[in-house]
Amino acid sequence: MQEALPYFQFDHTTRKLRLDPNNPLFVQNPYEAYAWLHERGSAFFWQDYGFWCFGGFDDVNRLLRDRKLGRQNPKGIPGSPELSAGREHLIDFDAVEAHSMLELEPPSHTKLRTLVNRAFVSRQVERLRPRAERLAQNLIDQFPEGPFDLLSAFAAPLPITIIAEMLGVPVEMGPQLLDWSHKQVAMYMHARTHETEVIANRAAREFSDFLRSYVSERRRAPGDDLLSLLIAAQEDGERLTEDELISSVILLLNAGHEATVHQTGNAVRVLLNERDYNGADLPSLFRDAKATAATVEECLRFDAPLHMFTRYVYEDTDFGRGIRVPAGGQIGLLLGMANRDPSAFDQPSVFLPERSDQKNVSFGAGLHFCIGAPLARIELQASLQALFTRLPHLKLAAPPQFGDTYHFHGLQKLVVAARGE
Repeated sequence: MQEALPYFQFDHTTRKLRLDPNNPLFVQNPYEAYAWLHERGSAFFWQDYGFWCFGGFDDVNRLLRDRKLGRQNPKGIPGSPELSAGREHLIDFDAVEAHSMLELEPPSHTKLRTLVNRAFVSRQVERLRPRAERLAQNLIDQFPEGPFDLLSAFAAPLPITIIAEMLGVPVEMGPQLLDWSHKQVAMYMHARTHETEVIANRAAREFSDFLRSYVSERRRAPGDDLLSLLIAAQEDGERLTEDELISSVILLLNAGHEATVHQTGNAVRVLLNERDYNGADLPSLFRDAKATAATVEECLRFDAPLHMFTRYVYEDTDFGRGIRVPAGGQIGLLLGMANRDPSAFDQPSVFLPERSDQKNVSFGAGLHFCIGAPLARIELQASLQALFTRLPHLKLAAPPQFGDTYHFHGLQKLVVAARGE
């Protein structure tokens, strides 16, 4: 192996990378490694994971859309006999995954996506913008005088309140929904433990039981909420089964909320660290709707909340460059690395809200493009515009630290001081 940066090794001949994703230097700044790897072709065999990874923007964007690849395990769906051996302790978690859009491919994915999208289209979600704006203002009103954690005071309560109100469940259930979500999402971390799996399974069971009680209630008395809309949604006479409904709601909460909280924290950290935006001051980045949208898109590109998305290979595939993967193998698509590709962006490591080459793969692409992207953008635009319009002198009060949760990329805390309000 040839030496690369001090915390990882790279063999230039075989393109094999040895890099512990839990290494503190990598966790706190993966972009240093990404930049080094971009200079060497952006595709490599990550030995710690055991599969080929692609970090070039064009590669990632194309492979996310490639129908020879997919999320569904070719050996079966979660909970099937083929995949259940040794997973008896995950029966409830696998039951949720078995009906999740994220883990399925057509035709099952098509049915689920079409029905859920009827209740989650952009025009429905746009109606939530005024509520997100009011909620952001209310949360800012409650900020304490001294230093405080912006994640718990602002980034987390806004999206969980929105989704609870959308579902028609009590907002005070927010902390419990978050707890279930965190425990289930831990299943996607590198080198998870048996204890993590047991806890995730229990959370999946409790979350499902809770939602089933609300589904029964909404069947008896429908309302103007997401659960009622999902129950009523149909396409060519087909409706969501109860299991599909439960899995879809859990996915909408887990995927949407986790990513939005991480992106809010990442965006605020970046904005407070940079402070010089090509001559503009911080409030001017949110001077109107157009500027706000551009700033949010650059935040999504510059420091994304999800850095790896895996795909199964459904047939023997030659990816070029000497990379061949047999049917049934996996590859990793590095979204955070793709967003910093120097062949796709001018000055990729510079935060430029009004860049002319604005694009990103932070929400994925293709069939599995994030169905909650319109809501996430609304929440980010509303929250960040309110925050920096009200508090132009907001400052970091302690060095931010990212959690050891690659491939999810988010802060543990974001301690700030609202001086000069």
